[in-house]
Amino acid sequence: MVPLQFGFPGGIELLVLFGIFLVVPVVLGFVLAYWVYTDADGRGDENAALWALAVGVLLITTFFGGLLAFAVYIWQRE
Repeated sequence: MVPLQFGFPGGIELLVLFGIFLVVPVVLGFVLAYWVYTDADGRGDENAALWALAVGVLLITTFFGGLLAFAVYIWQRE
């Protein structure tokens, strides 16, 4: 067996990169969207679904945009 000369990633490296850049934001998006919805609904906010949708979609599409939407929700809920 000849080792790769140029360090082309394969196998476990691609799996780790897939997990970091694709799976983690999607799972975090669903978890934070669910938490935002239950928190806003429990507080009687009539825009609970809108907040959850904004946080979830923005976290999945643009990770830092979702974190910003989550921070805005936390800031405005008090």
